[in-house]
Amino acid sequence: MSTNPEILRSSNPQIPRILLVRLRQIGDVVFTTPAIRAIRTTFPAAHLSYVVEPAALPIVEHNPHLDEVIVAHRLRGVAGLRADFGLIRMLRAGRYDVAIDFHGGPRASLLTWLSGARRRIGYDVVGRGWMYTERVSRPRDLRPRHSVQNQFDLLAPLGIGPADPATAPVEMVAGNEAGRRVLERLRSEGVPAEARLIVIHVSSNSPFRRWPAESFAAAIADLAGSAEDRRIVVTAGPSEAGAAERIVAGARARLNGAAAERILRCGEFSLAELRALVDAAALYIGGDSGPLHIAAASRVPIVALYGPTLPIRSHPWRSSSIPSEAVDAGDLPCRPCDQRVCAPGDFRCLTGIRPDDVVHAAERLLAVRS
Repeated sequence: MSTNPEILRSSNPQIPRILLVRLRQIGDVVFTTPAIRAIRTTFPAAHLSYVVEPAALPIVEHNPHLDEVIVAHRLRGVAGLRADFGLIRMLRAGRYDVAIDFHGGPRASLLTWLSGARRRIGYDVVGRGWMYTERVSRPRDLRPRHSVQNQFDLLAPLGIGPADPATAPVEMVAGNEAGRRVLERLRSEGVPAEARLIVIHVSSNSPFRRWPAESFAAAIADLAGSAEDRRIVVTAGPSEAGAAERIVAGARARLNGAAAERILRCGEFSLAELRALVDAAALYIGGDSGPLHIAAASRVPIVALYGPTLPIRSHPWRSSSIPSEAVDAGDLPCRPCDQRVCAPGDFRCLTGIRPDDVVHAAERLLAVRS
């Protein structure tokens, strides 16, 4: 697979060329990977290209079902206009037979239209549906339906579906180099080879999905103090590094001596490194955000924390033989919500999740794993 800007035309005119577009959020890009596999299975000889923005590039960079990844940089001013014109010329040179817009946003729909593909499939979005030759209905209301299933609606015009996590799970390949860096970092932190790692991701880019720091600290301390062979690796996004440090300090303050030393920070992890770290773990714990869905690409048990979102919409999309548990505050009249304004004003969907509930779920999955 190549990420350079040149598009190689196939010498065989019978090979279909398919363009996939999904911009922005990391988790949403992860949710397209089952569709990538399904398209490859249906059209094994096709040339598959994927347009993605830089932040989510690691999700698909090593995807074995793609022939090409095209990076759509987001630049401002004149540089941005030049980059976009160059990208459009590149897409048109690809002479795609089919373009599928998994995003539906203004930029994604425009790129899909300007690609010049003969068939352009996208959601029937007000003001932009005309850019597609085939439109798929997408209700504006929040539905009790997984996001992967919503993506598969766009594959119906190609005769593909329905979505099945057993045959088309989410995928992300970290790459050997990322795995090597992770193992070296764990060794440098003195983590024994036989230690049972618990990866706990404590941040989110949205306050609507961020469990309180005090709750994280309490759960981490409980898990670290319960068994000598455990090591808790606390991870966070770059913008939340300070909050992660405070959570680690708060958790350690609840313990004494050796137990406190089982809680590790290990610095920052890239998305590829986070994926490799999860593979080395016995358990992953985190909120409903991109890292959770990266973890779902592994075979590691997961405890997922849901605030304003519903598990049915974003639970780990993979075989049911891999154990996972969802923890939430239960039925609330304001849940789910559009995550723009907290109607009650107190984020009760997050504060209502008790540390004990998370710890008990974790202990159940660790027992199954052992």
